[in-house]
Amino acid sequence: MDHQSPTPPVTRQSSGYTHGFVLTLSCEDKPGIVASVTTELAGLDANIAESNQFWDRQTNRFFMRIAFAASEETAKDDVERALKPAIERFGMKTTLIDQAKKPKIVIMVSKFDHALLHLIYQIKVGWLDAEVAAIVSNHEDSRRFAEHEGIPYHVLPVSKDNKTAQEEALLKIVKDTGADLVILARYMQVLSDTLSKRLFGKVINIHHSFLPSFKGAKPYHQAFERGVKLIGATAHYVTPDLDEGPIIEQETERVSHAMSAEDFVATGRDIESRVLARAVKKHLESRVMLNGHKTVVF
Repeated sequence: MDHQSPTPPVTRQSSGYTHGFVLTLSCEDKPGIVASVTTELAGLDANIAESNQFWDRQTNRFFMRIAFAASEETAKDDVERALKPAIERFGMKTTLIDQAKKPKIVIMVSKFDHALLHLIYQIKVGWLDAEVAAIVSNHEDSRRFAEHEGIPYHVLPVSKDNKTAQEEALLKIVKDTGADLVILARYMQVLSDTLSKRLFGKVINIHHSFLPSFKGAKPYHQAFERGVKLIGATAHYVTPDLDEGPIIEQETERVSHAMSAEDFVATGRDIESRVLARAVKKHLESRVMLNGHKTVVF
């Protein structure tokens, strides 16, 4: 797999390259895929800023991500039309992102707001390029913060009797805001199988352990009781299989016998915030591609 440092959108005013796009594609691996795509982009007088590719030998699937810039007059439809012959020839599954459109996100949170606050901060300083369309919670705790930031705040208390209705309300919020991604920033409710399927590939969760260890309640206390030497966090896509979705990002940190359970929790909060933010950034930049139960991350 070819890992490269993130490349910012190319905006060379003097050369006329002012419109940035990101193309991702996957298909059965065959000769000529890269040539067919780059030839069509050259025909549009586009300039390639970054290119990553990966061949999964086990499944014979080919994955590619290309960031490129074109003239201001080049529209998304123009690119799609130019690429259509190559897409049909190789049976490609593609997505094309217009970087002029800022992605919108919905953040879901319960009472622990550290991951939420970190995401908002990274947006404020420009490291994350996104617009928070709404914050959704099953508690009132983060309302004051949301109102201070000017972010719409929706409280949807969940019980076994109203879960279906509340999830429909969530889907309406996602649809009405045009959100591209839903982020579970320590949202302590399990999404139903139906909702997980309807939003497949568009929901990222931060799990407060280095999966698959220590599932369920109080994972850091479980880790403390077991005397572990490493704790961590996992950011993954949500699927109907609880905490089994394709993993995007993980991190661990060393702990010791001298630390208390509260020290474990504090360390865990920091890891969770960092891991979730990195996963969100990679998703928003179209650097994550689903490969069965796994991901290809460029």
